[in-house]
Amino acid sequence: MAGSHPYFNLPDFTQPSPPSTPSSTPPSLPSHQCCWPSDTTKGLLIALLGGGLVAGFVGPFSRMAYQASHLPSLELLICRCFFHLPIALLLKLRGDPLLGPPDVRGRTCLHALLNVFSIACSYSAVQVVPAGNAATVRKASSTVCSAILALCLESQSLSGYDWCGLLGSTLGLIIIVGPGLGTLQEGTTGLYTTLGYVLAFLGGLALSLELQVYRSLNFPSCLPTVTFLFGLLGLLGSVPGLFILQTPVLPRDPLSWICVAAVGILALISFACVSYAVTKAHPALVCAVLHSEVVVALMLQYYVLNETVAPYDIMGAGVVLSSIAIITAQNLSCEREGQVEE
Repeated sequence: MAGSHPYFNLPDFTQPSPPSTPSSTPPSLPSHQCCWPSDTTKGLLIALLGGGLVAGFVGPFSRMAYQASHLPSLELLICRCFFHLPIALLLKLRGDPLLGPPDVRGRTCLHALLNVFSIACSYSAVQVVPAGNAATVRKASSTVCSAILALCLESQSLSGYDWCGLLGSTLGLIIIVGPGLGTLQEGTTGLYTTLGYVLAFLGGLALSLELQVYRSLNFPSCLPTVTFLFGLLGLLGSVPGLFILQTPVLPRDPLSWICVAAVGILALISFACVSYAVTKAHPALVCAVLHSEVVVALMLQYYVLNETVAPYDIMGAGVVLSSIAIITAQNLSCEREGQVEE
């Protein structure tokens, strides 16, 4: 046999190899090659910490500015857009065009228009229906529409845990907004109530569309370009609308200016984090994680604004947090540095 030849100590490949013993484990990676979170996990964490939790402060600060000086919603949007304009200096220093490369300029402008339209619909819906109801309808519609668009346009499937988290977060928002729907007919007509919820739904649909458009953009200065365009197009659309539809107000007390500055800074941070997160994770999962904004707003509503929170609000917030935990835990995967894929 070849394996027993005195001059050639070769294995006999004609014989089956002995079974492996339990002690024969693959060599472990060195200690410096630790586990790193996957791109999906990074995107969801950024959306949670920088998008949802930060955006939860925007609504209460906006309400405080309105209570202090009756600041119109379009004027607040204009102040928010001013915080986006200094990004033009960064683009100029880098030598990048302000409107993006010529081949994707149409899509960058479309992304900015959809974003402005989404926020404008949200602000308009708040004037007709309660702010909490409008926000929850916008978040729920953006999640459902993002899931449908991702399946239709990208053929990107979701796992069973992801679908469970999506349905759970949507159910939590329904628990929050559902019991209050019956009382809306007492103070407003059915036509205006329906119009408010249609605007909130359109705002969520526009949000899901602009996230899909942003995922299709791929050039180095993508994030600062869309950030600047949002401020530019937002000003071009809000300034005429303010003088036509509303009355400008100049805040005189320091509290209003502090609230306006806080809204502008926090909204800018949330905008950048959500735009980055959607390039790393599924848009529907990002929208579901952003439901944490409603939970933060409810907490501030109770502790800061001293407004009552109903028991079904607490129940819905618990369902939303549980759903976010399911989505995050399911996507918590580790990628070992230097691992070779077969």
